[in-house]
Amino acid sequence: MDSKYDIDRLHCDVLVIGAGGAGLRAAVEARLRGADVLVVSKSLFGKAHTVMAEGGAAAAMGNVNSNDDWKVHFRDTMRGGKFLNNYRMAELHAKEAPERIWELETYGALFDRTPDGRISQRNFGGHEYPRLAHVGDRTGLELIRTMQQKIVALQQDDERRGSEQTIRVLDETTVTDLVVEGGAISGAVGYRRASGRFFAVDAPAVVLATGGIGRSYKVTSNSWEYTGDGHALALRAGADVINMEFIQFHPTGMVWPASVRGILVTESVRGDGGVLKNSEGERFMFRYVPDVFKEQYATTEEEADRWYEDPDHNRRPPELLPRDEVARAINSEVKEGRGTANGGVYLDIASRRSEEFIRRKLPSMHHQFKELADVDITAEPMEVGPTCHYVMGGVEVDADSAQSSVPGLFASGEVSGGMHGSNRLGGNSLSDLLVFGKRSGEHAADFAANASEARVSDGKIAEAVENALRPFANDGLNPYEVQAELQKVNGRLVGIIRRESELVEAVKMLEDLRETVENAAIGGGRAYNPGWHLALDVRNMWLCSMATAKAALMRKESRGGHTRDDAPGMDPEWRKVNLVASLGEDGISLERKPVPEIPAELRRLFDEEELAKYMTPEEYGGDGEEGQE
Repeated sequence: MDSKYDIDRLHCDVLVIGAGGAGLRAAVEARLRGADVLVVSKSLFGKAHTVMAEGGAAAAMGNVNSNDDWKVHFRDTMRGGKFLNNYRMAELHAKEAPERIWELETYGALFDRTPDGRISQRNFGGHEYPRLAHVGDRTGLELIRTMQQKIVALQQDDERRGSEQTIRVLDETTVTDLVVEGGAISGAVGYRRASGRFFAVDAPAVVLATGGIGRSYKVTSNSWEYTGDGHALALRAGADVINMEFIQFHPTGMVWPASVRGILVTESVRGDGGVLKNSEGERFMFRYVPDVFKEQYATTEEEADRWYEDPDHNRRPPELLPRDEVARAINSEVKEGRGTANGGVYLDIASRRSEEFIRRKLPSMHHQFKELADVDITAEPMEVGPTCHYVMGGVEVDADSAQSSVPGLFASGEVSGGMHGSNRLGGNSLSDLLVFGKRSGEHAADFAANASEARVSDGKIAEAVENALRPFANDGLNPYEVQAELQKVNGRLVGIIRRESELVEAVKMLEDLRETVENAAIGGGRAYNPGWHLALDVRNMWLCSMATAKAALMRKESRGGHTRDDAPGMDPEWRKVNLVASLGEDGISLERKPVPEIPAELRRLFDEEELAKYMTPEEYGGDGEEGQE
């Protein structure tokens, strides 16, 4: 214990920051490999944002359509990301996702079943075949429940064996700083939210699994924890983040009442037959199918409806286009005056499915709308609109090990970048958590086993504590006003549709907000002080917002979750470029780095005509030798 600050000192082999799907899977794998593991969770244990991932986990198990395999899944993921993905991450994900789902079942997960008893799989946007293993419309909750049970089982086994090493969990805990000494991770400093008491953790390996940045936007599906903590921790520790310009606006968030605007309406509604209509009653998505997708998506209602009845029918309804396409289409309908009175469109499943079907397949959605909006989705349509949902950008990591450029610092889940390219397909998030959660835990444990003893120095502790306590001595705005100002900038200038003049304005306004963010002031004590928590969170949100705005300004094309009104269409030259953000004395700076080149054996999974839509001729060959298998 440090006498000056009365700080608790802890030690572990692997520190996992975040207790969602990626963090818990990392913790389990690290413990299975013999590491002593500490998990810290910002929220109550079991309440991580993963529980809101409702539709399912994408894995090419072929249980509903036997034509599905990892190659098709890889192909869909690359198409969804507009070929900006780290191909190796997409390859590993597609190959390993089925095993991770079957493994989850051995841990006790209770998936919905097909008539012959296999794990059921449902349709989702951008996936060629029914691919999402699901538990009604509450799959994320089942994943978290199952991983918690596995951790309890491992703890009980350690107790029976009298092992000094185990998995420990600290919930309602915030990590404020990662500590790097001697060029590698030595641990972290943070505090318990209930008491305000500080602690330091000596750990040679840290796994970031902190999720996204959505609370930087006012209209968001993200829970309160998503303030970009992991992204900012990594930047301050000297790691890089990539692809921050790509933010996914989920097409369907609630738009009414205002108190719940942005809350997610799962893609399962569309996957199970729901259709989108404008205020004129028109099923409008047929107008918005991009040329690159016209061979795979239906052009008439009759053809689209065949998809749900005939598993072999290969032309999907346009409501199941990738999320970026659907979100832009809804945005266009509203801007052109065909939106609802509350600024959205209608999502109708009531006229297409029976009450029994809806209550059985979408129980959470039925309950959500009835309780929050007094809307019975078995009898009337929902009002929905785009909501900030997911950031494709995150910590730049090695594809196989999930390690960042800082030795001992790993990242998995939404906080890591590269896997999804410019746009994530629905359902890929939960399988991503499992695949790379396992890999990060595995490699973090191996790193720790071969590392020298780590210890956070007293000087680093003092620096971190004094920085965290500054809001008590500041005399600026309260942090709620600061967050509101930040959200206004992002929502107005760095939203779903962007243009150069507005992005220039956004960068200037964010720069002007820097001092305001640093001077956020709070009163009261350290125990149970949400103002203090937010004063620290808003620093992280500001860093992420600046990285996003600068990258969005630099990338002069439209691709995936980044739409430039003044630079429409994808540019094959920009497809070869990742924008990599780092933090220096002058703030966020950007560097252009090449996207990893897709090897020939994986390029052969696509035909030349398709590759030509994304790549330059020298990249894809252009000689007819690399057609689809």
